[in-house]
Amino acid sequence: MGPGEPRLDVARVRGLFPGLSDGFVHTDAPAGTLVPESVAHAVSSAMRVPVANRGGVFPSSARTEGLVASARAAVADLVGGVSTGVVLGANTTTLTFAVARALARTWRSGDEVVVSRLDHDANIRPWVQLAERAGVVVRWAEVDIETGELPAWQYDELITPRTRLVAVTAASNAIGTRPDVAAIAARAHAVGALVYVDAVQAAPHVLLDRAALGADFLAVSAYTFCGPHVGAVVADPDLLADLVPDRLLPAPDRVPDRFETGTPPFELYAGVTAAVDHLAGLCEDTVGGRRDRLRASMAAVAAYEGGLFDWLDQALRAMRHVQVVGFPEHTTPTLSFTVTGMRPRQVAVELARRGVCAWDGDFYARELFDALGVNEAGGAVRLGLAHYNTAEEVGYVIDSVAALRSAL
Repeated sequence: MGPGEPRLDVARVRGLFPGLSDGFVHTDAPAGTLVPESVAHAVSSAMRVPVANRGGVFPSSARTEGLVASARAAVADLVGGVSTGVVLGANTTTLTFAVARALARTWRSGDEVVVSRLDHDANIRPWVQLAERAGVVVRWAEVDIETGELPAWQYDELITPRTRLVAVTAASNAIGTRPDVAAIAARAHAVGALVYVDAVQAAPHVLLDRAALGADFLAVSAYTFCGPHVGAVVADPDLLADLVPDRLLPAPDRVPDRFETGTPPFELYAGVTAAVDHLAGLCEDTVGGRRDRLRASMAAVAAYEGGLFDWLDQALRAMRHVQVVGFPEHTTPTLSFTVTGMRPRQVAVELARRGVCAWDGDFYARELFDALGVNEAGGAVRLGLAHYNTAEEVGYVIDSVAALRSAL
């Protein structure tokens, strides 16, 4: 970063996370980040005061309306949307199924949808299953098996005048690849297709801009950016108004409420707002509105995490007993690897024994790992960094992976 640009004070940041006191190195961020004290406090505070369901004429119901409105506004600031286009729900998988069912009502036999093998299954299976029921053709965007990239040029042939939807990830949850979503979206919009972007893994690392990405729908999950387990899908309110989701007859029919079924955990919505505020406050000396502060914070996060990840990535690639999966040019600080002579679960167990948290398996990137041949050996081991990780921790992880040679 240049002189005068906001920098991340990682020592101060780490002091915000009580969970870091457990003595482990937490490199499992893609599966869920740790929670700062401010988020835990916001949730517990919301549970210590009267909170009722929405729609009442008494104070506890009005308090709940405030929790909902604040969470929607926070998510809108995070992704560059508007609060009236923010649909909140249990998780992005549930919300994606809901949107898919609503969109599928408009599909006709012979229409087409395009999905990618780079994606988490939550942005594949809902579209595939609804397409099968509607008699819609599914086209697959393939991953370059050498690099792990998702070439945008292939969409020139994949997208046709019959394409109704293109689903694509903003960042792979398994190998970090950040495809050129804007280029893919431009091709989709040229034929009038909608674009559904899974930004769950991008949100903790880069400043999202729904319009710049060309995302008609943008999905995020607070648990990946230091919040509670709440998902959100952001779209233009007018687009949401054109869709007819499954809902109970007495439930509100207004947008975005018509997509939010049942009574949600309102107290967790307080945690969503606090999580976005946490990201916006990572650099203490920034000023302006929350979106402006997010812009500064996320630039500092990207620079800080990028330096640590380059070191980790290069160090692992230099080890003869380690095979890092793919070699994407633009990534989040996430990678997967295998170790010669060891099953991924064995590697994860050994790392845990050394105090390193790392996941093993396919991470719901089943199509990707099948295409790359990784699942034949039980998947891979994944490491993912967050803004609370340190150079000392990365060095320890590198040493721990290097030490696996002795376990062969």
